[in-house]
Amino acid sequence: MRDDTGAEISVSGVSKRYDGESGTTIALRDVSLTISPGEFVTVLGPSGCGKTTLLRLVSGLESPTSGDITVAGEPVKGPDPNRGTVFQAYHLFPWLTVQENVGFGPVELGVPDAERRDRVQEMLDLVGLSEFATAYPKELSGGMKQRVGLARALAVDPDILLLDEPFGSVDMQTRRRLQRELLDIWRDTDKTVLFVTHDIEEAVALSDRIVVLSGTPGRVRDTTVIEQSRPRDRSEQWFVDRVEGLFHRIEQNGL
Repeated sequence: MRDDTGAEISVSGVSKRYDGESGTTIALRDVSLTISPGEFVTVLGPSGCGKTTLLRLVSGLESPTSGDITVAGEPVKGPDPNRGTVFQAYHLFPWLTVQENVGFGPVELGVPDAERRDRVQEMLDLVGLSEFATAYPKELSGGMKQRVGLARALAVDPDILLLDEPFGSVDMQTRRRLQRELLDIWRDTDKTVLFVTHDIEEAVALSDRIVVLSGTPGRVRDTTVIEQSRPRDRSEQWFVDRVEGLFHRIEQNGL
């Protein structure tokens, strides 16, 4: 049993409606799930099923139309440094160096200079970018930019990491490497992870548990637990069978 330091996430009866000039869109309907401290949970589904909306609601960037979201028993009322978020788009400040990007959160929180420098160096070591501390984002590859984004999210030492298809814009080789690095970081830091993807193989490779959302409006259609130890060999029969099983369940749910 892991000595977890992450925080519990509870989503209870959450719906999200968007009203616009072209009409009303219901992105999520009556979604409920609980993520235990230190658990790695992936929300799986195709584009448009509301999985990014769900992550934004948990992050506090948006508010649910109905229902409740709590973190460590406290209602989510807006963004909080305790919930580090990494998006598919890099969102790095181009005028700041790598170390300045990673240190942005601690600066905003008023962390003392010496402590901040130590924390930034620790995060750069963790993601393997110490040699690029003084580089600017334009000098980095896509995979390196994503690692900076992850280091920046971790720099404020959040209990929770929210990851929205963070590897979707890199090539397959880089994606596999980043997946391995993310698992190493997760094991080292004991964060609670909520990961969003439409890639079934990625979900099976990374997750303790997979939550499958239906098409619009997004609803929880299926939950599956992955008990095999990591790293997971994608060529093993159990892995192939699990991917195929999830694919057919998704297909049957009309996604």
